[in-house]
Amino acid sequence: MVFKTIFTRNRRRRHFGFTLMELMVAVGIGSILLLGLAGLMFYTGRSFASLANYVDLDAYSRTALDTMSREIRQTNRLISGTDTRLEFEDFDGKTLVYEYNEDERTLTRTKDGVTDAEPLLRECNFLEFTMYQRNPVSGAYDQYPTANAAQCKLVQLRWICSRDLIKARRNTESVQSAKIVIRKQ
Repeated sequence: MVFKTIFTRNRRRRHFGFTLMELMVAVGIGSILLLGLAGLMFYTGRSFASLANYVDLDAYSRTALDTMSREIRQTNRLISGTDTRLEFEDFDGKTLVYEYNEDERTLTRTKDGVTDAEPLLRECNFLEFTMYQRNPVSGAYDQYPTANAAQCKLVQLRWICSRDLIKARRNTESVQSAKIVIRKQ
């Protein structure tokens, strides 16, 4: 005796795997995600390098400014000064010179004819010294400029440092500026 069921199913063989179209879509989406991730990694790497560069430049600038302000405050007087060179009589009677070399982009310190082995600033694109008198401008927080070193009571320092990062000049530091009073004059 033969029994037939009323409900017969058409059983197909199941095939496991991707069709060509599914594979192409998966490869396209994966490629887009990998390109986005690579771009993000490149951008993040440049950002970290820029940040480290800026911190290093800022540390050099702060050290130079601290050293110069401490020493200039203790000098007896300014002997001579230009936009790129200041010569002081130090508290011990010896000469103290700060000089900017535009070609080498460095600021050097010389005490009694002996130049320090390491410059105070490197990679300095712009540096300017300005001399001011003792008398303030009335109604303002400024002093009168002077060209005479004997009348100088206050010195202003300004500079900009930058460094090449990935073959482009980047991380130009904001202008460092300070007015330093010669206390003993």
